[in-house]
Amino acid sequence: MEKLLQQKVLDNTIESYLYVLGTILVMLVLKRFISKYLANQLYKAITKKRNQTARQSFLDLVAGPLGLFLFLSITIIAVDKLRFPGVLDFKIYRITSRQMIESVANAIMVIVFIRLCLRIIDFVAIVLEEKANLTADQTDNQLIIFFKDFFKVILVIIGILLMMKFSFNKPVGNVLTGLSIVGAALALATRESLENLIASFIIFFDRPFAVGDLVKVNGFTGNIEKIGLRSTRIRTAEKTYISVPNKQMVDTIVDNISLRTQRKAELRMELDLAASASQLEAFTVAVKKILDKPDVLNSVVFLAETGKNANVVIIEFFTSMDQSIEAFNQLRQQVNLEIITWLETHQLQLAAANTDVTVRQG
Repeated sequence: MEKLLQQKVLDNTIESYLYVLGTILVMLVLKRFISKYLANQLYKAITKKRNQTARQSFLDLVAGPLGLFLFLSITIIAVDKLRFPGVLDFKIYRITSRQMIESVANAIMVIVFIRLCLRIIDFVAIVLEEKANLTADQTDNQLIIFFKDFFKVILVIIGILLMMKFSFNKPVGNVLTGLSIVGAALALATRESLENLIASFIIFFDRPFAVGDLVKVNGFTGNIEKIGLRSTRIRTAEKTYISVPNKQMVDTIVDNISLRTQRKAELRMELDLAASASQLEAFTVAVKKILDKPDVLNSVVFLAETGKNANVVIIEFFTSMDQSIEAFNQLRQQVNLEIITWLETHQLQLAAANTDVTVRQG
């Protein structure tokens, strides 16, 4: 039996193969338990929170990639104890087969490691989002999403540099020098994209608007759904989904409707010149009573002008921004109907010529 174990196959004894195979099998069986244990320890190191749901989310995200990373590490270390078979040692364009296998193994290890780091970033973002959801300000939530994407891009770049270092034996310093020259050329070619990237940082730190705000920009009105690295996504009132470059969101005038203190409705009425002063005064008094409603915070009613065509009465009233747009429109309709009913009851006519009745929401 001992002689059998000492027999060589492809420059290695059968005993050596059995040791390597046994190590791999043991790691294959234990990787799930080891990865869960290490993930638990990593979870305790990252957060002091002892929430079972958060812990399970972390395990779901990290345990798989961590187990794969450990399994590949042990496998590579074990296989490295074997001598590379001379039969399989050949060259392709001055690169030996051993070098190619080592390069592929290093590249796989880097990819798995970066994937593990990306999962950890996802979990950290989940934890921070839970804390941000406790506050009314939605800017923190979007800031977390932004920096999560930003750090993921940085990690991918680091992964590429590590692959060039360990798989292709390229000095990182020389690579960075080359990349700086290429980066300068790309910066000139993609100047607009860089401007949008810089504008995204300006938006996050200046905070002219946040996710969920109702804004009006470039003739479009809608709710901010996402602020990305390049553009801001808006769901318009027509339920379309538009992307506005961040540079435009910074350079153009953005009306943040959500930050208005009150909603405003304005009604301009042109009454017939035959109306007497007492009728006009009675009309303004009646409108003020009509506007005396719980939802109306304040109102203005006055005879603005009189001339050869009509007596113009301006009616303005304001409501809270907490009121929904549906309730606001319903209130406007109710006010308009009550005014029309009063006019009909008291036989006060609108101006026959150039009648201008407009309702505007401020």
